[in-house]
Amino acid sequence: MIKFYYHPSPNPAKVALYLEESGLPYELVPVDTRKGEQHELAFRAINPNAKTPALVDGDVTVFDSNAILLYLAEKAGKFLPANTPEARGPMYSWLMFVATGIGPYSGQAVHFKNFAPEPKDYAVNRYDFEAWRHWSIIDAQLAKHRYMLGDQYTLVDMAVWGWARAIPFVLGAEAWEKLPHVKRLLDEINARPAAQRAEALKARHAFKTEMDDDAREALFPQNARLVA
Repeated sequence: MIKFYYHPSPNPAKVALYLEESGLPYELVPVDTRKGEQHELAFRAINPNAKTPALVDGDVTVFDSNAILLYLAEKAGKFLPANTPEARGPMYSWLMFVATGIGPYSGQAVHFKNFAPEPKDYAVNRYDFEAWRHWSIIDAQLAKHRYMLGDQYTLVDMAVWGWARAIPFVLGAEAWEKLPHVKRLLDEINARPAAQRAEALKARHAFKTEMDDDAREALFPQNARLVA
């Protein structure tokens, strides 16, 4: 059975949604019920990048959420566009856009707004601007299509959903006024039973959420060294 190493954050959430949508059986393995657990040797043996999610399927180990989505989609044969260059090209493009743009810039915007020490005006301005720019591109695509690839609900929509849930935290509560088409997609996916099951996973375990000194040292060791 698939072992799914999970934390209630955007990247694991999109994998959880795919697993619930596809019906693939899996065992949930919580990570970071104590802060810093993902950096320990046991988890790094599974994911050398020390980030959730990760997946073990028999003798196969896959890390990076977008790689996991592709692996699961090929395994299940579901939520993929037609197996033609014309259909798969846009899928790869938008999935990598989420991987290299939406995720990193949204994550850095959150970091510099909420956790970075002063002075940080330059970094906040850069990452907030880029997060808005990337999300505006997604919104423009959804203004033209019901889903990211057209009329078919696919793994790309699941990748977008994982991060769209966090938009008010990333960009501010007023963000939905400027991203109405992303909000439409989010609301539609949220109404799906699979998305509700995926969201419910975070209540199964008590994940550490407070940002104390131990958590800062585990998550941002480079900054801890500077302070020391």
